[in-house]
Amino acid sequence: MTTAAIDVQAYNEKRSSLISQDRALRVDHVRAANHTALEKKADEVIRRIRDVEAKTVWGVKHDGVPNAFPGMEFLTGKQIVLKTKLFQLLSKMPKGAVLHAHFDLATNCRIILDNALKHSLIHVRVPRALDVITIEYTVPQVQPMHRDYVSSASSINETVPDGSWISLTKARETFPSELGGKDGFDKWMIRCMSINPSEAYGTHNNNIKIWVKFREAARVIQSMVHYVPIWRATVQQFLLELVADGISYVEVRINFHRRFMYSIDGEENVPHREWLKMFDEELSAFKRNQAEHGRSHDFFGVKIIYTMIRNISPEEMKWYMDDCITLKQEFPHLITGFDLVGDENIFNPLIYYIEPLLGFKKRLEELKLDIPFLFHAGETCGDGSHADVNLYDAILLGTKRIGHGFSLVKHPKLMEICRERGIALEVCPISNEILRLTASMPMHPLPILLNNGVPVALSSDDPALFGNMGLTFDFFQVVAASEITGLITLGELARDSITYSMLNESDKKTVTENWEKRWKAYLEELISLPI
Repeated sequence: MTTAAIDVQAYNEKRSSLISQDRALRVDHVRAANHTALEKKADEVIRRIRDVEAKTVWGVKHDGVPNAFPGMEFLTGKQIVLKTKLFQLLSKMPKGAVLHAHFDLATNCRIILDNALKHSLIHVRVPRALDVITIEYTVPQVQPMHRDYVSSASSINETVPDGSWISLTKARETFPSELGGKDGFDKWMIRCMSINPSEAYGTHNNNIKIWVKFREAARVIQSMVHYVPIWRATVQQFLLELVADGISYVEVRINFHRRFMYSIDGEENVPHREWLKMFDEELSAFKRNQAEHGRSHDFFGVKIIYTMIRNISPEEMKWYMDDCITLKQEFPHLITGFDLVGDENIFNPLIYYIEPLLGFKKRLEELKLDIPFLFHAGETCGDGSHADVNLYDAILLGTKRIGHGFSLVKHPKLMEICRERGIALEVCPISNEILRLTASMPMHPLPILLNNGVPVALSSDDPALFGNMGLTFDFFQVVAASEITGLITLGELARDSITYSMLNESDKKTVTENWEKRWKAYLEELISLPI
């Protein structure tokens, strides 16, 4: 062997050692000794498909999608994603748990609209007459009306200027032909209930503007969902979509800002305890149906994180915290945490509520109740902004997980604390991209979190607005945009989604054991497929 060859060999050994040291904290490296031959073989299959499709799918031209690439802007590239073999295979993967989803914004908005059209008490009105120009920027107001309400409007434009209402069904039936008739009405409503590519990447292409669109769309959806019959239907649809995507367990956030829901008669008089009672009833019915079809092991259940919007006074916040405690006492099997939600960039920071938050913790200790904080924090591009600084307060207040934590990578000490204390981040890749925290998945800070050993659970956030139902789309974006992350990594993230849930240890063991069986079956099927 020549001297030059010896030098190259020595260099390559040092190079390999440095790479290993750099990746030593990644969950897939920490647990490398546990990975089976089956997992490694399946991982190779997924990597091979990804490499091929990087050329055959993402390396070719697509009509209407210039400069396509793996992990590109989701709303623009979604139709390409759906055609890939990688997506089809990942759709069959058991995903573990969803730890970050907002219930009233978590189901297919087309189905929400269809459900609303079944109920004559759902009404709509507009602030200005609709024509081919105004329809592009007009968002309707939607609301259940009392059963005795009689509308004088014969079309949606007749709700202007006196502010009267028209039933959603009649508005659809009489929608102007020049605006597309019934189909035009549906397209308009869906556009008002979701975020489309031209908005995310054009008219609202920054984190401030896109939140304006987000709030507009959310209000339309929530006005439908907070009507008793649609609430019940949404619970069922939510569960169906989760199970269809291989999800075993969910911790869903419910926004309790509205103190009363609309009853079946259109009266705003249904209190929070009835919300949970209905949720519990629909969940029980769903699980019975699963058992009857021999699928009881596929889905363990749902727990609820009580959430409140961070735009009220500390005194008002105390009322909601008391309400959370009352609901926990009545529904101990459902309430599993407390959180503050809303745009961190403009709404109040955690420190604004420090007195009621500390008081809440003290009262829980006195009552011997367990309602951990699961705070949204650091969902921002800011550096030292109050949204960014929320991370410090979340950790000091003892949060068990952090929702988003997008700016955590700017804080090496906080990453170290999260790693050492097991504070997992609920990372929502597609949400972060559409809400313009990052331009694409290759620019997302997730690899920094993984390389620093920060626990991570992938989640979907608000699928109604983003169109990323289940978890497959988010899993796809993560694995397609990296040459390091593979199926083994996704499997570890799925495991961690159960590990860092709020389930007790016995239930975690049950859910994990069932997931492992499904995981093994999935891997066996994967390696047997003709690729």
